[in-house]
Amino acid sequence: MTFLPQEVIIAKRNGEALSPEAIAEFIAGFADGSVSHAQAAAFAMAVYFRDMTMPERVALTLAMRDSGTVLDWSDLDGPVADKHSTGGVGDNVSLMLAPILAAIGIYVPMISGRGLGHTGGTLDKFDAIPGYTTSPDNALFREVVRSAGCAIIGQTADLAPADKMLYAIRDVTGTIESIPLITASILSKKLAAGLGALILDVKTGSGAFMSTLEKSRDLAQSLVFVANGAGLKTAALITDMNEPLASAAGNGLEIRNAVDFLTGKHQDARLREVTLSLCAELAEMTGIASDPISARKLVENALDSGAATERFSRMVAGLGGPADFVEAMDAHLAPALIVRDIFADGQGNLAEIDTRAVGMAVVALGGGRATPTDTIDHTVGFDSLVGLGTRLNAHIPIARMHARDEASAADAEQRLKSAYRLGDTAPHHALIPARLAPTE
Repeated sequence: MTFLPQEVIIAKRNGEALSPEAIAEFIAGFADGSVSHAQAAAFAMAVYFRDMTMPERVALTLAMRDSGTVLDWSDLDGPVADKHSTGGVGDNVSLMLAPILAAIGIYVPMISGRGLGHTGGTLDKFDAIPGYTTSPDNALFREVVRSAGCAIIGQTADLAPADKMLYAIRDVTGTIESIPLITASILSKKLAAGLGALILDVKTGSGAFMSTLEKSRDLAQSLVFVANGAGLKTAALITDMNEPLASAAGNGLEIRNAVDFLTGKHQDARLREVTLSLCAELAEMTGIASDPISARKLVENALDSGAATERFSRMVAGLGGPADFVEAMDAHLAPALIVRDIFADGQGNLAEIDTRAVGMAVVALGGGRATPTDTIDHTVGFDSLVGLGTRLNAHIPIARMHARDEASAADAEQRLKSAYRLGDTAPHHALIPARLAPTE
């Protein structure tokens, strides 16, 4: 019987549950061009309004995975795992997590993305390192994973191509905020990467795409259920994004923050806890550690001993960056033209942060994209960002700004000051309010 894509669209429009075969045919047709972009847009809108059951989400994820190549790491002598964050501000966890895991014997072929909206992108951070290639050929990617234990690169054209095509359509049709479509988009790439285990960092709060704990939990449950249903052992931590995670926001500045973290020169307390918690989850999930206590000790030692720093250096050099990047970071990262402190108007305790607005202040400086074709300035952003509860006055700044010109500096300064509200006390936000185990 001839496949008619409009029948799939009509069925979903009417609220019917689609069969795995219908979903697979529709996505395969979209990938090979027999399903039009207009039909894909109609499908996305139907899903947006009518939702999908969990079995439908699994089928959609698998169909998008199978639209391209699925990597095979069976020749490696250890487990293969990765982490995905739903995005935030000052979230440079991947830069430390991958080498920490590599140092304990877990291979990490991390396929990362670029900045989206107010959130920073891991690939944009690595672009600040001279010579580092985020788009190596498959042979180099495999070699660096093997030799360094980790490699952080961008999505290649042959990994889940249907996802890239459908995402472009969702971006211009108002269907981004659909949990089934978000779930399939995230997980199809991770499944295509050939992983054995995955940990999810689902953000919640003013700097997250899901601003409430209820919405973040819904997304986390969908991701965990679908990933495990598709055969990928997956757990999730819901983590707080009511303030920037690191004390730096901006691509080159977050690289600096990560290197200082790895070497022990400076470690933001919240960033350390989230990073090590995610690492410990994977250490236990992969069987490298037998219980939570030994897992935590193992990853702490990998970080504090310098073993993770060595893996980071090996990865950077393997992907074309300077061999002495960690030792001579100042020689390789260009400074911004303008550097100055920003102070709050008045004095008092820092009671609330509009974290999304902090991210948009980085974009206003040129550290993010207002349009997809914008060029990023990797030198700009903020460091020395203070956390909730800090007592501010005329002598204690909110942050130090790094800007390329006075016009963008003035705009970003006002944006940042407006994002910080003074008061008597700051509310308590649990750093990791929830955990979802692989079996949930």
